[in-house]
Amino acid sequence: MQRSQPGTWAADPAHFARPTRRDLIRVGCLGGLGLTLGDMLKLEAAQPTKKVEAKAKSVIHIYLQGGFAHMDSFDPKPDAPAEYRGVLSTVETKMPGVRFSEHMVKMATVADKVTVVRSMSHTEVDHSRGEHSMFTGYRPSPALVYPSMGSVTSQELGPRHDMPPYIVVPTAGSQYLGSGYLSTAHGPFALGTDPGRPGFAVRDLGLPKGVDEARFSARKEWKKLVDDHFAKTEKDDALAAMDSFYQRAYGMLASPTVRDAFSLKGETEETKKLYGMAGLSGPLAFRNGGAARFLIARRLVEAGARFVTVTFGAWDTHAYHYKGIETQMPVLDVALAGLIADLDQRGMLDSTLIVVNSEFGRTPKVNAGGGRDHWPRVFSLVLAGGGVKRGQVYGASDALASEPAKNALGVEDYAHTLYHLLGIDAKKDLMSPGNRPQQIVMNGNVVKALLA
Repeated sequence: MQRSQPGTWAADPAHFARPTRRDLIRVGCLGGLGLTLGDMLKLEAAQPTKKVEAKAKSVIHIYLQGGFAHMDSFDPKPDAPAEYRGVLSTVETKMPGVRFSEHMVKMATVADKVTVVRSMSHTEVDHSRGEHSMFTGYRPSPALVYPSMGSVTSQELGPRHDMPPYIVVPTAGSQYLGSGYLSTAHGPFALGTDPGRPGFAVRDLGLPKGVDEARFSARKEWKKLVDDHFAKTEKDDALAAMDSFYQRAYGMLASPTVRDAFSLKGETEETKKLYGMAGLSGPLAFRNGGAARFLIARRLVEAGARFVTVTFGAWDTHAYHYKGIETQMPVLDVALAGLIADLDQRGMLDSTLIVVNSEFGRTPKVNAGGGRDHWPRVFSLVLAGGGVKRGQVYGASDALASEPAKNALGVEDYAHTLYHLLGIDAKKDLMSPGNRPQQIVMNGNVVKALLA
């Protein structure tokens, strides 16, 4: 196997299956004990890894689907030519000398609580490939789909207080937010509907009409008899995963605290106003309904969820870019700043990691259709809480927001850092199909400059 360039490998779908000479010698020695190479690899994968102290008890991941424009949000270039800087003015922030786009007015007031990364970079210009890179820490492979960070968190840390460990709001916005090669038991639980809609309720979190607690308990006993029969006759990962789904569902149905976490009924008008939801009616209320996703994410981690991904907006603006973002960005600005302030007021920000990202940025130069196209070479993301340093800009883009000029951040280092904050060793091996060990993230290191 040949190394191509730092952080990448030459195309070789079987590279993860090929034993080294040392492996073969060791298996030769172990052969007398009746152990195969597969046995050895399973034993190694089961070995304890180094303990990492968790700074973040939970993650709220805000996914801005479609490609978020860095120069029109967190990395404006007011001195660039008009065709690059665009039509937006800028505002001062609570970080001296740092300016955001005019649509980030509320975020400017909480800038002293966040780290803005202005040097995120990869090479994937396709939406799906960019999503895979940003959500897994791996470049896409034709041989294997890697698990999302939410699914790895579910695998490594498990459920807490009967809450699903990994939740998507309202649904998974990308196929790469799933469990990849891990068991489907570690896939996300989806709300299935937008919490901003009137009459919002998560389906199946209550007992059906006509089914009381006694009848529900009887049904569980009958199901257990059937499951025990199949467990004795078949060994199947799908059956085990399905059983884990049912056990999780039973816990959720039996817990008023869990059911309440999926509702906004207990929130005050003052809190809703903080997120930009209160006092609205008609079309404006529906438009700002997306802000409810941020509020329910706070409720879910407060109740015990470990990883919540919120998909917000549609940012793939190849034409009429400024018309496309002028209604979305102000809602994002208020809701995101509200989330940060709310967590901080509740004493939860230091233990809750907020991650705001997209699959890539937009082109520095506005195109002939008044839009911006795909641009992965440099873009911005925002981190807050959960062990992240407050009030800093990490890295920089060049004068046209087209290339990293300082401290380029690749997907491997980015993923290592997030896992480190969660107390997960990203160098640990997980088992993929065929009993092949896979590092949670291959290559990369923790970026200590991002840490508090």
